[in-house]
Amino acid sequence: MSEFRDQVILITGATGGLGEIVTRNFVDGGAHVVAVAVDWPHPPESHRVVPLTLDLVEPEQCRKAVTQTLQEFQRIDALIHLVGGFAGGTTIAATTDETWDHMMDINLHATFNLCREVMPHMMASGRGRIIAIGSKAGSEPAPRFGAYHVSKAAMHALIRVLALECKGSGITANAILPSTIDTPWNRESMPEADFNKWVKPGAIAQLIMYLASEAAASVNGALIPIYGES
Repeated sequence: MSEFRDQVILITGATGGLGEIVTRNFVDGGAHVVAVAVDWPHPPESHRVVPLTLDLVEPEQCRKAVTQTLQEFQRIDALIHLVGGFAGGTTIAATTDETWDHMMDINLHATFNLCREVMPHMMASGRGRIIAIGSKAGSEPAPRFGAYHVSKAAMHALIRVLALECKGSGITANAILPSTIDTPWNRESMPEADFNKWVKPGAIAQLIMYLASEAAASVNGALIPIYGES
């Protein structure tokens, strides 16, 4: 992973079950990480991690994430966007405006706002990686989870459009589509589930590292399923 030495990686959702592993992997690879989270239960363990406390539901907070990264390091080599939200259990007819808007804000609008801020700087440098966490649900909808499914499907479309717009520029945009991720929060939320069928965060982290690498320079516009045993 020496190719990441001194690269600047902007990671959102950095304190989550997946975010902590991804952050550690890039730090171990020698990168500087600007890590965004809504709160920090404990400070970063490495001096190579710059923590930012921001809520990316707000467009201005997305702008701050990019602006502060550029102020600190003058470039962004990769945006690893792990932030997302989940809501379900009601039909479309019973879905409230608040639930619908929140799913769109956290799953679609945050992705849009971050990419819109990052893209001009990557285009100027002639290289960059955008990697977002989508969802199996965005391509295989089920009843009673409409707001979540639609917001993720729209995010997938956004990534594919970005990929087309940056074709040939040295920038790639891809999304990873996991099924349920085996995190402590998900285990607590669904204690009766078979955790062995869930996707391990480490497997997703390895895929992220590959997509961020030079070896994946030809992978652009991919929606990559990683479903575990589900």
